[in-house]
Amino acid sequence: MISRKYRFHSRGGVRYTYKNGKTIRESKISLVFAPNSRNKQRYAVVVSKKVLKSAVGRNRIRRRVYEVIREQLPKISQPVDCIFVVYSKEVATMEYKELRSLMVNLLKEANIL
Repeated sequence: MISRKYRFHSRGGVRYTYKNGKTIRESKISLVFAPNSRNKQRYAVVVSKKVLKSAVGRNRIRRRVYEVIREQLPKISQPVDCIFVVYSKEVATMEYKELRSLMVNLLKEANIL
């Protein structure tokens, strides 16, 4: 899990990012990102009930995605808001290396890494 200072604290920031951000889609996950003027990075992971009915499974997916974000934090220097939206329940069981490469590709395509 990432530190509290790297997470959104209200729905307003998430709403702003969805409204003004750009989206990059992959088959299992997408990234919505927008630059911010707060001079810090904020991240969120969204897993819908349509993806997985079980709260335990959705939380497992969130923890796995947050772990990849935590690992990549030292490489990111620009202030940006990022929301990762998960579309597939396969993210819960896929190899960690595969998940990491998928997310790193998204971040590179967005010019964040």
